[in-house]
Amino acid sequence: MTSTAPDRRTAVGTACAVGAVGSVQLGAAFAATLFSRAGVLGTVSLRFSAAACVLLALTRPWRVRWTGHDLRTVLAFGVVFVVMNTSLYLAISRLPLATAITLEFLGPLTVAVVTATTRVQRLWAVPAAVGVALIGGSLQADDLLGTLAALCAALAWASYILVSRRMGTSDAGLAGLALATLLGALVVLPFGIATAGSALLDPGVLGLGLLIGLLSSAVPYSLDLLALRRLSTAVFGVLTSLNPAAAALAGVVVLAELPPHRQLVGIALVVVASVGVTASGRRLRASRPTSAVRGGADARDGSAERQQVREV
Repeated sequence: MTSTAPDRRTAVGTACAVGAVGSVQLGAAFAATLFSRAGVLGTVSLRFSAAACVLLALTRPWRVRWTGHDLRTVLAFGVVFVVMNTSLYLAISRLPLATAITLEFLGPLTVAVVTATTRVQRLWAVPAAVGVALIGGSLQADDLLGTLAALCAALAWASYILVSRRMGTSDAGLAGLALATLLGALVVLPFGIATAGSALLDPGVLGLGLLIGLLSSAVPYSLDLLALRRLSTAVFGVLTSLNPAAAALAGVVVLAELPPHRQLVGIALVVVASVGVTASGRRLRASRPTSAVRGGADARDGSAERQQVREV
């Protein structure tokens, strides 16, 4: 009975983490189906608006006592969110879903490699580089804008991780995330209305936009919280590394997109590199002696890891 409870706890946490990854990538796949009706900016504005409504209802940020530091961090979050999601959706509109997500995933992977503390961790950059070369070698000249947009999203995701460390030092938490999402919606919505016009009022478009917002924000955030109560941040990080693979599966199921074999190998190498660098960091932390000071630092690092893995 004693051994069964931890096993069940781990199994539930793993299911929640994998479910969150799948939810995010399904949201991205459904977003791609909306581009022809609402355009990229219209789809982004619907996603932000739906996510903002849900997060505001859940977190009620008006009850938080905001400081100047909190509001500046929220502003930075809002800017990063707008850049990250707009550039990602632009990439998805021009590239296969799995390719765009894999290139975007280079953001957190690069941060993990650059901030690595051992040579073994840094060596995982090699398969990642080979994977990117394989993906890039199979792209066409017409894919240049989509590739640049995906790399811009990767840079924004890396920036998101760094800003998350600032958010981790405040008491705003998810309320700050809700406020940043609202700010993003207010910035993007006028452009969405200008480009999509009355199409945004179509019941089918609105319904799909709400679904995208739920799949991309409300559902994965809830599952993440459940997973992180049952799993270590290291295991959670390894499971998050499945994002490119989940994107490939969502692309096949929802969009009937099957990347070329060369790109599939490249995607697999990026996933392996992400799992490797995360697992290496886990083994390193496990081998360190514990102390009160180091425990506090690890707790802060864990908070940052939790913040870095989900995009709104």
